[in-house]
Amino acid sequence: MKEVNPKETSRAYAFEMWMNAPMPMVTFLKTLNVSRLVRISRKTGMKFNMLMCYCIGKAASGVKEFYMLPVGDKLMQYGSTAVNTIVANKEGEVSSCDIPFNDDLDLFNKHYLQLTRQVAESCTNHDLTESMVIGTSALAQYEIDGAIGMYSGIFNNPFLIWGKYKRHLLKTTLTVSFQFHHTQMDGAHASHFLDGVQKEIDTLRI
Repeated sequence: MKEVNPKETSRAYAFEMWMNAPMPMVTFLKTLNVSRLVRISRKTGMKFNMLMCYCIGKAASGVKEFYMLPVGDKLMQYGSTAVNTIVANKEGEVSSCDIPFNDDLDLFNKHYLQLTRQVAESCTNHDLTESMVIGTSALAQYEIDGAIGMYSGIFNNPFLIWGKYKRHLLKTTLTVSFQFHHTQMDGAHASHFLDGVQKEIDTLRI
């Protein structure tokens, strides 16, 4: 992680326009076809949420804007990404767990299981401060259509939320809410990323 001069990046105009905006976050909603992930989860025993996190990380790794993030009043550049998931801990509360993204699904799954188990037992967050972290929160028991207005004024990280997937006659769908800081990326980059998540779902091979 290192500080970069915004004027020497492709985000120069966005940095000038959005860094001091009272609400710099933008939220997109997209309905994904997750039929393939459901089938893979049932066949392999891999967790659906892990598979979603993997596809999110894989799609983000191909979008260069995900490697930059406004932090405080600075623009920081990262050499790696991670995917965060919210974990129900043994005290009945929730903890935060950052999982380093790895293109190898088996290795990502191994880290996912180890780290979420560790966080659940210790009730201590696992933070990867040197990686650009993509936040996620799965409310898998609830039928929600999206989440808007999560901006804390402290964390500028991109964030995805989803609820329970919906079964239809020929497919299973999942609506995701994607929030991002406009300094980090524009709508076209966000749309490209969400299309990439669908592509990774459709082409995932076990």
